[in-house]
Amino acid sequence: MHLSGSITALATPFTAAGDLDFDAWARLIDLQLAGGTRGIVVAGSTGEAAALSDSEFSALLTAAVAQVAGRMVVLAGTGQSNTAKTLFQTRLARDGGADAALVVTPPYVRPTQEGLVAHYRAVAEQGGLPVVLYNVPGRTGCDLLPATVAQLCGHPGIVGLKEARGDQERWDALYPLASDQFALLSGDDPTFVRAILGGAQGVISVASNVVPGAFSRLCALAAAGDAAAAQALDGQLGDLYEFLGVEPNPIPVKALLSRQGIGHGLRLPLLTLSAGHNAQADAMAALCHRIEHPGP
Repeated sequence: MHLSGSITALATPFTAAGDLDFDAWARLIDLQLAGGTRGIVVAGSTGEAAALSDSEFSALLTAAVAQVAGRMVVLAGTGQSNTAKTLFQTRLARDGGADAALVVTPPYVRPTQEGLVAHYRAVAEQGGLPVVLYNVPGRTGCDLLPATVAQLCGHPGIVGLKEARGDQERWDALYPLASDQFALLSGDDPTFVRAILGGAQGVISVASNVVPGAFSRLCALAAAGDAAAAQALDGQLGDLYEFLGVEPNPIPVKALLSRQGIGHGLRLPLLTLSAGHNAQADAMAALCHRIEHPGP
């Protein structure tokens, strides 16, 4: 497996009653297929994984795998705060037909770097799926350092890294670790074009929920080394990136999806977008439409 291009961390649509909305789920996946997305993440942090039961996790994944039918890579978010629980979730994802597991650094418990090495090796060797490492220290309280990634990237069961830190120093340390067996994927929408131009293979994105076509084009342009065209298109998305940070993810992106008729709200303790941001959300929904459907 070699991951590349635009991969979307899907939001999980709910009905007005708060149940899984499988009709909206199918329409969201169809939009990704039509937009040229290379892969999807089911039940990652953007998918409100912590608010899903095991049966809901399996149902979402099974439905996605059946609909995709091999046309995109399907990753499942399986990272937990404990290795045994992560193994359980990864095996559940394996049984549901996922192609790979996206495994975030264990949240809250703050393991040492040695603990992270032991954790990821255990998941790669016992979970039954290829593993994509996921580093997002702003959410987990744990930073997977490049030197630690270097210890893991040669493992045959570890196939990539989603790095949500966007600083240049971090990426300069990571670029030499990329290979045909280990993909570097940005997890930071505002800086992913720079990362691909520098040597990353793709992005796992939140924004591509609502602009999948634009992200596919951006990845293709950046991978081809067309910096000017990639940066010009990326510049049109700056306001969208800013909006997606006005409240914690996935609140803003779900506000935009709801304006596309996909889903109704979130599960507590997350609330829908504050009313003070509604006008901005309307403007961003219009921007998404213009970018995805440019006129003649």
